[in-house]
Amino acid sequence: MEKRKVIAMVMVVGLSVFFSGLVGAAEKYPTKAIELVVPFAAGGSTDVLARLVAKFAPKYFDKPLVVVNKPGGGGVVGTEGVVRSKPDGYSLYVGYGSGHDLVMPHFQKLPYKTFEDLIPICRLSVHSVAMVNRADAPYKNLKEFIEWGKKREQVTASVSTKAGSVDITFQALAKATGLKIVTVPFRGGADAVTAIVGGQTDTGGNHPSEIISHIKAKRLIPIAVALEQRDPALPDVPTFRELGYDVVTVGSVKGVAAPKGTPPEVVQYLVERFKKVCEDPQFIQEMKNIGQPVMFQGPAEFAKYLRDGFEQYGKLIKEFDIKLQ
Repeated sequence: MEKRKVIAMVMVVGLSVFFSGLVGAAEKYPTKAIELVVPFAAGGSTDVLARLVAKFAPKYFDKPLVVVNKPGGGGVVGTEGVVRSKPDGYSLYVGYGSGHDLVMPHFQKLPYKTFEDLIPICRLSVHSVAMVNRADAPYKNLKEFIEWGKKREQVTASVSTKAGSVDITFQALAKATGLKIVTVPFRGGADAVTAIVGGQTDTGGNHPSEIISHIKAKRLIPIAVALEQRDPALPDVPTFRELGYDVVTVGSVKGVAAPKGTPPEVVQYLVERFKKVCEDPQFIQEMKNIGQPVMFQGPAEFAKYLRDGFEQYGKLIKEFDIKLQ
């Protein structure tokens, strides 16, 4: 009888240690800094957003968030790095919902599966694709640009990357207007904007956060946005649809993702903390200041939004018979 009691006590103690170990493991995360991998060059809209999130993170995360830029392949290189990383919550992809996620798979096979190999954590913001021209260009609005472009063999447009949301917007515009628009890809949004300002291309597109300073300085003029409705960051700029051209996209979505296999408790921790950042009044104001409205969504809602956006781009590509140049 005494032997049974001893065995029972040992089992109870053992189980207690086991379960307390599990709880402790869950509570331990994070034990070190968390990398926010931006698969684009520094200075672009995704990079700016990630750095602002990292700035506010100490108020809500137990460890710092560190932004790491890994550009290449139009965003594929950095994203694949996260996909192949250990699924422990210490390497996150920021920018989930970008062109290489929702557009590129319609044209080519990627080294990973956009939806199956990544777990959506949350959506942070959505950026419109805004068409912009130099302030000293001979065209001040879309009508004048089209009239000017039809007198030329071709016009050039700066885009942040090939097969991205900006690239597809201009290819759709070319089909809708009959213009010969040649898109010129760069290493990221910042470089594309520099090319427009410097007159290296006739026009270009980008997200409000990357052009707002140039607009305020009167170096660039926004003439249309490719969204269902006007962008809150550029409320006075009409949509392409308002101007008579059915060029509508979901824009460039800025979300956070973790590699497949990340523990549910880690995912939950990240969702809760990112949500707190997005609810911070000062963060919301600073996001507004840089032309990036906070548009938080949790994992389930965000996953559906991504799928719907993927299908919308597919329909746009099919409708205008868009091919990669």
